[in-house]
Amino acid sequence: MTGAARWDETAELARKAQDAGFAGMLFTETSQTPWMQIAMAAVAAPEMHFTTGIAVAFPRSPMMSAAMAYELADNTDGRFRLGLGSQVKAHIERRYSAEFDRPAARLRDYVSAVKACWRAFNREERLDHQGEFYSMSLLPRDWSPKPHDHEMKVDISAVGPLMTKVAGEVADGVHVHPLHSMPYLANRLLPKLAEGAANEGRNVDDIDLIIPVFACVGDTPEERKPYLDRAKRQIAFYGSTPNYAFQFEDLGYQGTTARIREQMKAGELDTIGDLITDEMLETYALVASWDDMADRLVERYQGSAARIVMYLGVDRMRDDETHLAKWSEIARAVRSA
Repeated sequence: MTGAARWDETAELARKAQDAGFAGMLFTETSQTPWMQIAMAAVAAPEMHFTTGIAVAFPRSPMMSAAMAYELADNTDGRFRLGLGSQVKAHIERRYSAEFDRPAARLRDYVSAVKACWRAFNREERLDHQGEFYSMSLLPRDWSPKPHDHEMKVDISAVGPLMTKVAGEVADGVHVHPLHSMPYLANRLLPKLAEGAANEGRNVDDIDLIIPVFACVGDTPEERKPYLDRAKRQIAFYGSTPNYAFQFEDLGYQGTTARIREQMKAGELDTIGDLITDEMLETYALVASWDDMADRLVERYQGSAARIVMYLGVDRMRDDETHLAKWSEIARAVRSA
């Protein structure tokens, strides 16, 4: 997983990741749009797969997202899949000046519209999507991309029951939230995903889970500390969202979200990670030595994840060749398993 960076830095990281044995790169969208970075990475690392995890949907029309994804899939020989997400209301309305009303229903229509665009690009049918939120019926030949035969897939991020059900109904995959536990996957995400799939006569086994992991690795406490500190801060940051409080409550960590929010309101942002205990960290992250990490990843996620994404480590991989070599061993071991 990587985020904002200059194009030359992205190309260099892609070359290193490919040589290290990673299967692909996932690009987040925060302070920088992901499309040019992916293009640079794809040229630098022509064997890797790429996805957005996620690109923000609602500020863009479905046609724009569909066209960009179609172009990237063509130029990577099918090694790109589009990952979309709703983001949160404050960002959509106050940063992007876009509409957020009924995000689950809106994203369902958005994904259907994107797929309608792809069918039209492929000359399978005329563009005629008439949905609750999006209507599109004009695609002159001169404005339509040149058809290609690469498979097109669209995934969405989902946490709560409504969005997870939507994923089951219309998406090809789910970007699971980094703040997750195995009980969450088994008891909340998978049942709702199956319910949505059943509604549309789909097989839930055909829907990929793309799972980011807080992998905290090192052979000594000192070596693990940067990973542990970052993971605890991120777990606390994500867990401060009231809608995600159930991730703690379900497992008996009552009141954790409220305590995090109190500390954040007091301006104590640097220490919110202190509220995440070592027991909680073992639940929401993986802590292991370099030799054991690959086995731990396979043990936890084999049979459920189509892709596991390393949330942590990119800075160390970019700057420290010794860390890159160790991550390379993990990547190759997991892929071979």
